[in-house]
Amino acid sequence: MATDAHPSPLRVLVLGASLRSGSTNSRLAALAGRMMGEAGADVDLAALREFEMPLYDGDLELANGVPDGALALRDRLERCDAFVLSSPEYNASVPGVVKNAIDWVSRVRPQPFKTKHALLLSASPSLIGGNRGLWALRVPLEHLGTRVYPDMFSLAAAHKGFTDDGQLADSALHQRLRETVSAFLSLVEADARYVCLQRRWYEFLGDSTEASVTQRAED
Repeated sequence: MATDAHPSPLRVLVLGASLRSGSTNSRLAALAGRMMGEAGADVDLAALREFEMPLYDGDLELANGVPDGALALRDRLERCDAFVLSSPEYNASVPGVVKNAIDWVSRVRPQPFKTKHALLLSASPSLIGGNRGLWALRVPLEHLGTRVYPDMFSLAAAHKGFTDDGQLADSALHQRLRETVSAFLSLVEADARYVCLQRRWYEFLGDSTEASVTQRAED
């Protein structure tokens, strides 16, 4: 049993949000997962293709309930302290399969995205990375009460961005990803370990705002 002196590891779901085998986003998710494991986190590495679900349809939900794939993803989310989402960018926005998964999972009660911490990553063959898609992805997650980490990581020219052993070819980018992962875990640890911080809404570790807890409409 964990004690205050020896707390249990942080639990992080790391999801490669692409259906394509060999996806660069799956490779980026795997790399982030390894970095988190090296930092002491308990990592649950998953791929979106593991969670089959139809397009969201209210009539289908009324007739059959939430599909098994969405329930399985909900279960994995509920077991974690935080999650990482490495998502492609389609036409400068969120891929339909990613948004569909969020829509289905959000139908479960209690709604599992609420108050979870999330780190958003993207790998794209474009020269500007998947940054536009990540900004769009923040909208539904934050609406549902997810505490999306302010810093996001987007790998441009991702088709040539990895070494054979799964590291980033650009050493400066590799270090930036490691620092982003480390800072994100520090924030999640602060929220999970130090109950006094749960009385405040904050965006950055060390924020000393005196604002009272905001009642958010994410239920």
